[in-house]
Order: sequence, then C-alpha cells, then structure tokens
Amino acid sequence: MINLVTGGAGFLGSYLIEKLLEKKEKVICIDNLSTGKIENISHLFKNDLFEFINHDVVDPIEINCDRIWHLACPASPIQYQKNPIKTTKTSFLGTYNMLGIALSNKARLFFASTSEVYGDPEVSPQDESYKGSVNPIGTRSCYDEGKRVAESLCFDYLREHNIEIRVARIFNTYGPRMAKNDGRVVSNFICQSLLNESITVFGNGKQTRSFCYVDDLIEGILKIMESNLTGPINLGNPNDFSIFQLAQIVRSKVNKKINIIHKALPEDDPKQRKPDISRAKKFLKWEPTINLESGLNMTIEYFKSVI
Repeated sequence: MINLVTGGAGFLGSYLIEKLLEKKEKVICIDNLSTGKIENISHLFKNDLFEFINHDVVDPIEINCDRIWHLACPASPIQYQKNPIKTTKTSFLGTYNMLGIALSNKARLFFASTSEVYGDPEVSPQDESYKGSVNPIGTRSCYDEGKRVAESLCFDYLREHNIEIRVARIFNTYGPRMAKNDGRVVSNFICQSLLNESITVFGNGKQTRSFCYVDDLIEGILKIMESNLTGPINLGNPNDFSIFQLAQIVRSKVNKKINIIHKALPEDDPKQRKPDISRAKKFLKWEPTINLESGLNMTIEYFKSVI
C-alpha cells in the first residue's frame, strides 16, 4: 500500500504518517513547509518506507499511490488570514490536483474538511445535515468557503468519475506538536501561561468550543478511510466548554497568578461549536476517549519542553 499524505509535516499529518508507518505501509509526504515543520517528521527520515517531497499542492504533480490523505491547508485563523488568496487556492486547486491523482491512480482519497463549513452556526450541536451560516465575503471566508468548495469538488468527482472519497469535518483538535504561534486557544492559553503573560480571551468568553485530543482524532481519520462511508462525517469531541472555562482550567494547571484579560471578538468568530457525532458512533464505532483534563496535561508538558 502506497500512501500519499499532503500537509504531512503539519500537526495532524505527522501523527497520521506515524500510524501508517507503524502498519509497515509506504508513505510519501508532500508539504511546502509554509505552516508545517520539518521537526515534526525529521525522526522519520531514517525509515526506508518514508519519502518527503517539498512541494506546494497548488502546483500539479504526478505520483503513483493507492491512497491519498489530503490534509494540506493552513488551519488556524492567524495562518490562513496571512495570505487569504493563497488559502483559497490551496483549498480549491490543491484538492483539484489531488483528485486528479486519485482519478489517474484509481486511488481512494480522504479529504480533511472542517467544522468551519458550518460557519457561525445557528443550531447546536451541529450535525452533517446542517448547511451552515457562513459569511462568503468575510475575513474567514478564504478558509470557510475554500473548504466548502473543496467538499463540493470531491462530491462532483464522485458523481462524475466515481472516485472513492472519504470526507471528514474536523472540529477543534489539540495536542503536542501544535505550533506555538498558530493562534488557536489551547496553544495560546498554555504558551501565555508558561511565559507569565495574561491569558487573552476574545469577547466575553462565553463562546463555546469542543476540544478533541489528537490521538482520538487520528483514530477517527483511520476508521473513516477504512470504512464504506463517503461522508461528510463529523469528527470531534462532543463535550463543549466556554472559552473562559478553558482559560480558567489552563491557568489553574500552569500559573494561577496570571490574569485573564478580554479583547474584542474577531469578525465572524463562531459563538458555538459542538459536533453531533451520532454518525461516527453508529457507522465507525468511534468516539473520543481522552478527556480534556488528560489531554491538556500531555499538551502542557509538550509546550514546557519547547518554550
């Protein structure tokens, strides 16, 4: 089995590659290292089953493979808003190019979509039938709409060319190897606490998020690829917490002396984000097993080692 993993030097991609290599399968990793880090995969270079190609998925490439795991795209607001046009191109052209490889190889393709396709949802929890509430012209739309059109492209290739696709909508995921400066709340709060800085909460902190530990999420990705379920299917932790709750938990674990301060809420920041994972539980026999307490402890230890 030859696996092509795009975005393989990223947070999620590096964990996925490790799991595939554990199964003694060949892995070709593509990453342009714009947000991924070579440190995430450097320990894999000694493995004869691993190959790294520094390449941008926006540009066409020909590769022989059996399965494609398409994760390439900046995923945090700070990163994807740095170059919004490139973010949109990565979602559309990158997915278009990977579907082309799937077509020529008759390969199965996993597409890492996102809970952001639901926008600032008007219902909670969000199930896969919810069509979303997305601002198509806002500062987040390069990512939100980029992923939505990429999903559309996947399903058009299914209908037109009978390509085997697996689409997962991934909710907030955290764990070791998150970038220190990626702007997501878990890494932000932990790093601010370790550096004796005030924890920054945007808005009143009542907005909610669910937090899935990376090991659980990777298990879900592997299960959907092996299933007969096309998707889309939600992968995430259904237990939600307010942002202010998370700030208090991190402060209590890392540095009880620091303050929690509030800043203005960014444009189109979702007020609630909670997955309905009924389909994943029913069809994949999957649900998260690592609670926030345990996951945060492991993530804090990681950031202690890199700060």
